[in-house]
Amino acid sequence: MAQQPSLLARVQRRTLAKLLLGVLMLGLAALGSSWWYFQSLPQPLFIKTHSQVLLDRQGRLLSAHIAEDGQWRFPAIEKVPDKFATALIQFEDRRFREHSGVDSLALLRASYDNLKQQRIVSGASTLSMQVIRIARGNPPRTFIEKLVEMLRSWRLESLYSKDEILQLYASHAPFGGNVVGLEAAAWRYFARDPEHLSWAEQAMLAVLPNNPALIHPGRNRTQLLQKRNRLLARLYEVKVLSKLDYELALAEPLPEAPHLLPRLAPHLLDTLALAYPQGERFRTTLDGTLQQQLTHLAQRTGEQLALEGIQNLAILVLDNRSLETVAYIGNRPAMDYRTEQGHAIDLVQRPRSTGSTLKPLLFADMLEQGLILPDSLIADVPVNYTGFTPQNFNRQYHGAVTAREALARSLNIPFVNLLSLRGVDPFLMYLRQMGFQHMQRSAQNYGLSLVLGGAEASLWDLTVAYANLAHLAQDSSNKQAYWQQGRRLQTEPAASNRVATLSTASAWLTLDSLLGVARPGDEGYWDKFSSSRKVAWKTGTSYGQRDAWAIGTTPDFTVGVWVGNANGEGRAGLTGTQSAAPILFNTFNFLPQSKAWFQPPENQLTTRNICQDDGYLSNGFCLTKSVKVPSSSHFARITPYHQRIYLDASQQWRVNSDCEAVAQMQTRDWFVLPPDQAHYYQQYHADYQPLPPWRADCVAEIANQSDALSVVYPQEGTQIYLPREIDGKLGEVVFRAVPPHPEVLLYWHLDNQFLGTTQNFHQLAAQPIAGKHRLAVVDEAGNRIERRFEVLVNEAKSQ
Repeated sequence: MAQQPSLLARVQRRTLAKLLLGVLMLGLAALGSSWWYFQSLPQPLFIKTHSQVLLDRQGRLLSAHIAEDGQWRFPAIEKVPDKFATALIQFEDRRFREHSGVDSLALLRASYDNLKQQRIVSGASTLSMQVIRIARGNPPRTFIEKLVEMLRSWRLESLYSKDEILQLYASHAPFGGNVVGLEAAAWRYFARDPEHLSWAEQAMLAVLPNNPALIHPGRNRTQLLQKRNRLLARLYEVKVLSKLDYELALAEPLPEAPHLLPRLAPHLLDTLALAYPQGERFRTTLDGTLQQQLTHLAQRTGEQLALEGIQNLAILVLDNRSLETVAYIGNRPAMDYRTEQGHAIDLVQRPRSTGSTLKPLLFADMLEQGLILPDSLIADVPVNYTGFTPQNFNRQYHGAVTAREALARSLNIPFVNLLSLRGVDPFLMYLRQMGFQHMQRSAQNYGLSLVLGGAEASLWDLTVAYANLAHLAQDSSNKQAYWQQGRRLQTEPAASNRVATLSTASAWLTLDSLLGVARPGDEGYWDKFSSSRKVAWKTGTSYGQRDAWAIGTTPDFTVGVWVGNANGEGRAGLTGTQSAAPILFNTFNFLPQSKAWFQPPENQLTTRNICQDDGYLSNGFCLTKSVKVPSSSHFARITPYHQRIYLDASQQWRVNSDCEAVAQMQTRDWFVLPPDQAHYYQQYHADYQPLPPWRADCVAEIANQSDALSVVYPQEGTQIYLPREIDGKLGEVVFRAVPPHPEVLLYWHLDNQFLGTTQNFHQLAAQPIAGKHRLAVVDEAGNRIERRFEVLVNEAKSQ
């Protein structure tokens, strides 16, 4: 029979088993506690949404959006001001720098006080414990909750430095109402950033999270003042404050009602928030002082424009060297810009009809391509491009003007002629290379109206384009240049990957030509004062007077202005000169004054001899002058307007070898415009001399001239709208022609029916019926010219 284990052995085995089980349970408990300890802090610690804030180049607040939960909760503060940190530690947690999350001495003192008073009079919460409590949503105060806060504060201290814990507290502590965090509180209560608050202001904010309800106006303000002053006394006691600083701090009053947050660039903030929805703190390149000045300018000017039914405007200022945005007024300031007439729209970014603002860019492009020089004559007479009949703004014609004058006076017909010469396709490609992102239609769709406002662009794109001209005009490095892109944020790159297809010389000549644009009002006398600022500038007015533009540049800055109605409604008197230009020059008055101007890029200019009268290369029959032209342009156009003629001995009559002995003929070089151009040109140039007439026995020579006769109106294919008069008959149309000499007789025929003759004054009125017609004009020598046109009936009766 086997021997049974002794009682002692059985007891030992059971004891060992219990011991092992206990050790296992303790191990599991320790493991669980360790897991809970290391996993007790959620990451991120705070998951609340933040307000989006817009800062100027110096970090000052410009605008802010409230957080999704309706709280003014700014992004985490990057550095806690020393004054606030000192005041907070003295008020909340004097041994903050020594303990590891829980202040044992404070805990023992609080326990004693609570037992003595038989109620909770002190929580002994350290700043670390308060951070945990705020992160947990301020749950009810219980023993278990206090234990959790203590354990998690130890973990917090193991993961974060003391300064980081102060940042967490300052960024998420409640400051009364819907204000969360020190930065939001500083702006709401004192309208300044935290770094620039006084000791009294910092002390008030330090005591406020302990009881945020104290901030309400008219409620418990005496208690708040007492708490603040006790903290100031403590700071004086520990020698943080001098006696004078302490007395001055005590004298400071508490703030009254909370301030509205700055709203100096709300439209830029809206635009950036849309482009970067995850962004929280936008550090811009704006000058806060200038932004505030232009906000006030826009407010004053906007109120005046509103009296004329013009509700909106936008202003943009760029630094030409860096293409940084210096000021950005997206719309007229309004009390509630989200609900009033289009004031919520960022009109710096909204595409609008360009009016005449693309003309300088076409001018620069054609200089670069060698198609014109600034002094080249461009025709300014009635034209018809397959039904497109552009008009100058003043409805007048000048016959021919220099390209420089056409640009300075913003004449439409010469620029349509230039675009026809350049081609819509290459010019549109050039604009897209410059960064015009809204021009997405085909060249055929735009047609020649592209240069007169047939396309849309934003104030941003136009101002950046002009700033690029100014930037290039100062680049004499001879290195490969690139179009720059405008910068709004400090983190945005300026350079693009688009190679600049424009030389410094062409940019400089363009800006030099824009200096001659006449200024409005008192600014018109700018060149009479040595202290005046030089500005190369251009206006634009869209069809129907819906958009008014003014863009100007100096070596330092480019300013762009748009004025109009966001809904596209036109207004009489809404023009670039009257509505936008005054804002442009008022804006320049806020910028640093400088007399500097663009210096000629001598290393990119070459000297050429051109005809004095027309700006083209000489054919040997004109007086010449020397001018600077872009070295890269390869301009090679010979004058079409100068010819050598032969006169008789009296020098009054033209002759040729068929009617005069060669030995008797005298040669003269003559500036000759085509008849239609000469007709208008001589009205503005009294010194223009038409060709001498042919001597009677040489008149047969006239028949050989291809340019002997010109019909000014109508042009080929013209559609003429005639009103129906009160008596029911159609109104009259006045035909106009220009022969080489006014004294020539002209014979007029309409649809093979003789109308009459004219001499000296070659205009003839007629009343053609509705429909298509053929007009024929014949001179004495038998030269004949025809024009086909169509009469359309305007049923609105003339008054």
